[in-house]
Amino acid sequence: MKDLVPQDVIERKIYLIRGRKVILDTDLAGLYGVETKNLNLQVKRNIRRFPEDFMFQLIKEENLRLQIETSSYGGRRYLPYAFTEQGIAMLSSVLNSERAIEVNIAIMRAFVRLREILLTHKDLAAKIEALELKYKNHDIKFSEHDNHIATIFEAMRQLMAPPPGPPKRRIGFNAG
Repeated sequence: MKDLVPQDVIERKIYLIRGRKVILDTDLAGLYGVETKNLNLQVKRNIRRFPEDFMFQLIKEENLRLQIETSSYGGRRYLPYAFTEQGIAMLSSVLNSERAIEVNIAIMRAFVRLREILLTHKDLAAKIEALELKYKNHDIKFSEHDNHIATIFEAMRQLMAPPPGPPKRRIGFNAG
């Protein structure tokens, strides 16, 4: 079966927001072939199916960071919604068309592939750490070559570190 939407297209639409992998409502609507307002209307009609760990609305700072434009002349008048993997799975019960089913399957496969890549990434990190420990445990005089190897280990560790997330907002009244 030929994919309705190529995996790499879906993977480029997955963002990491608030420590969660999500796809925005506009991207989902495009994939499903519906208007964003209609997708959100179906979600609002079935809001009990979408708790906050399935779907949440972006805050202004997150919206600006993703550079999603809003316009007072016919564009978005509200902040986008972000759907987690579970929220996207729940969409399949709300959007009941043949295209929605096929797109949902493709999206679920993209999330699985992303998890596999991250798992491989963790395995690689463990192997590099083991090599570094093995290298450091030898009682050998350090040379310039050793310093270069240590620099390489540090660079690899930095490349594999996840990007820092935005600071968490405090909710409620805080007396200083």
